Amino acid sequence: MTKPQLQLAFDLALARVERLLGNDMKTAKGVSARSQLEKLEKELKKERALALERQTVDRDWLQKTVRWVVEWVPDNELSLVAALGAIVRAAPANLP
Repeated sequence: MTKPQLQLAFDLALARVERLLGNDMKTAKGVSARSQLEKLEKELKKERALALERQTVDRDWLQKTVRWVVEWVPDNELSLVAALGAIVRAAPANLP
């Protein structure tokens, strides 16, 4: 893992969240996902700063976040889950 790869993975996930906010994405239940996306954006920004400082990703945070996103993301927007997976791949030495 390199710092640029980790930063890029977080930046791409944040860009995906921003696009989905702009598209007024709906949850799997058909209601606005704005509050979930805004929360995810805030958490990604916070964790990006911490991860770049530590040069590692908090495994517990990432697992919890992926599980939470899978609960509400619609099947046609699984690219958001994939963007979180890219964060895992950017730091494989830190995750079992």
